[in-house]
Amino acid sequence: MSRPTTQQLAGRALLYLIAIVLGALLFAPILYGLLSSFKPETEVKALPPIIIPSEWRFQNYADVWTTKLFGQWTQNSVFVAVLATLGTVLTSALSGYSFARFRYPGRSILFGLTIATLMLPDIVTLIPRFILFWYLGWLNTYLPLIVPYWFGGTAFFIFLFRQFFMTIPFDLDEAAKIDGANYFQIFGRIVLPLSGPVMATVAIIAFIDQWNSFLFPLTILNSPEKFTVSIGLRWFAISPVSDGKPLDQLLLAGSMMMVAPILVLFFCGQRYFVRGVVMSGIKG
Repeated sequence: MSRPTTQQLAGRALLYLIAIVLGALLFAPILYGLLSSFKPETEVKALPPIIIPSEWRFQNYADVWTTKLFGQWTQNSVFVAVLATLGTVLTSALSGYSFARFRYPGRSILFGLTIATLMLPDIVTLIPRFILFWYLGWLNTYLPLIVPYWFGGTAFFIFLFRQFFMTIPFDLDEAAKIDGANYFQIFGRIVLPLSGPVMATVAIIAFIDQWNSFLFPLTILNSPEKFTVSIGLRWFAISPVSDGKPLDQLLLAGSMMMVAPILVLFFCGQRYFVRGVVMSGIKG
């Protein structure tokens, strides 16, 4: 194997430098928020900005739990995110399996209509969904945040599953049919066990999306004890506990605590995430 030339090494070094600079620019706000979460209240909005806290207040993180119902909000978020993610993975996989393995009239049209819904922003359907769940009597419950994800998944995840399933040889299905397996047995015993990467990818993206969801839960939930953590953090902006004064240092500490599980989840599943995305685009 020939050694890389000087020009190739210089080009590679330039790419690494660009990646490092862009990574630093993207990470700078997170780093500043992390440092600010340890600041006293008087230093959070100081001008000119104080980068390093003069006094490291680790108590801010403890105060987050005692000032509001942060622990309860976190439990609510975990409950909603886990159940919604499970429903998303299961129903998206079933829909993707249908589009990838079956041949029936109108399949391409249905798939095209499904993909077309990606162009429809969620804000457009916010009021119709609110009215629907009001008629059903589901307001101020977790049902609107969970149940819809158990009926069809979402278009992007259906697309990922469909693309991944099409990379699995059809010969496996035929061999299973010869052995007497039905379609559900083929799906559960052959297709799904081979689909670990795309399932991990969908689970990670769906969980992050549910964990960070703000507008729709804010529209549905009214009781503070039922808030998810994304809504609960808004309470630290104007807190009745501090006579209406902003608790910015606690808001930043709570934000860091909210971000931490997402970062851990992503880095733990990064290998499966990248593999699932790459393999889902191999075959159209």
